[in-house]
Formats: sequence, structure tokens, C-alpha cells
Amino acid sequence: MSVFKFKQFEVDQTGCAMKINTDGVLIAAMANHINPKTVLDIGTGTGVIALMLAQRFPDANIEAVEIDRQASETANKNFLLSIFSDRLSVNNIAIEQYNNAQKFDLIVSNPPFFVNDLKNEEMRKGIARHADVDFFGMLIEKSNELLSETGKLWLILPIKQANDIVTAAGTYQLSLLERIHIHSDESKPAFRQIICLGREEGNTKETDFYIYESFQEHTSIYKQLLKDFFLAF
Repeated sequence: MSVFKFKQFEVDQTGCAMKINTDGVLIAAMANHINPKTVLDIGTGTGVIALMLAQRFPDANIEAVEIDRQASETANKNFLLSIFSDRLSVNNIAIEQYNNAQKFDLIVSNPPFFVNDLKNEEMRKGIARHADVDFFGMLIEKSNELLSETGKLWLILPIKQANDIVTAAGTYQLSLLERIHIHSDESKPAFRQIICLGREEGNTKETDFYIYESFQEHTSIYKQLLKDFFLAF
């Protein structure tokens, strides 16, 4: 299905190596900040995270960065066709080359995470899914540079990469403010972590989140989280 319909917008996925997935919609629905005015979506792909954030934060201007030209063109079309078009823009550029005097209150990313893994034979999908070890150090350094004083950086990653990011963040005096352990269901260990980093200090808030309560039946908390977006809920 090339067009995915949400309650307030549609996402055409044509030409995008990475399609809409659970990781993306979860972080878009969970990433939080008190009334952010400026938001950055790193590696926007189809643009779905940026669109969901535009719906959640009506006072925010959202910029997106996407290295893949075809995906950035698709995201731009999705932005222009949405009711949030005046608050959305996309930059076809690698995040390490992106510069902006603007500081962001909220930075969100569902980044590539297969570090030093077998590269996907399909080159564009490989770029979208794979990252070298240095990528995460660069991502933290760049996010620190772009983050406002009270800004928050939200990422969704496998467990090992999330732990590596938390360690690297200490170099830039970014603290782990929140960690959400994502489980398929209560019988399985977490397979992803959503982490929130920021400049403030304090105890880390830790929670568990379960997607399914039984076969093909989502938990009530999953439905509640996404009810403003998904037609099914």
C-alpha cells in the first residue's frame, strides 16, 4: 500500500526505501516537550514523524532532514498536501552537513541502527537502515550543537545502540532523562528503547511499553497512544 491514511493527513510512501513502521509512529507519538516552538526530524523518510509532530504541537515549526533525494521529494509532497504545510519543510542533506543558526526545542530521530552489520544489497535501503559506529557519535555531537538550552533529544534504537548513545551523550553533558523499554508483549524482553536526552539533571524515568496483549490484538495503552492518528482506533 503506497498511501497510508491517518486521521488528519495521508502519507504517500512511493520511492521511499524505508516505509512507515512501528518504530517511527511510536517515537512520534511519545517524544515530548512542553510546548516546543522549533522541532527537527532527522532522517524523515516518508515524513510521517514530522507530520505526527505537527499534529501534536500546533505552535511548532518543524524542519526535516533526509539524505535520500527521492525520499525527501516524497516527504516534501506529503508536507505540501497536509493541513500543516505552512509549518513543515524538508532539507535534502546529510545531517552532518546540515547547519542552522536556529536552535531546536525538540529533536526526534528514528535513525539507521545496523552498525557494522551485513549491508543490504539494495543500496538506498542500506543507507536508510545501516550506520557506522562513527555515525552515532556524530549524531550526538550534531544534536548537541542544534539543541536549545531546554531542548530534548528523543531517539528510538535497539538496546545496544541506545546504551552506546547514552554513554556518548555524557561527553556533551547530555543526561538520560527518560528511557522507555519497548516490548512486543509481556512475555518477551524489550527489543527497542526510546531514550530522551537533555541538559537538565535528575533521576532517569524508566517505563515499559507493550505493543500486543495477544496475537494481533494491541494493548489498550498502544491504542490510546495512537488513537488520534490511526483510523483503526
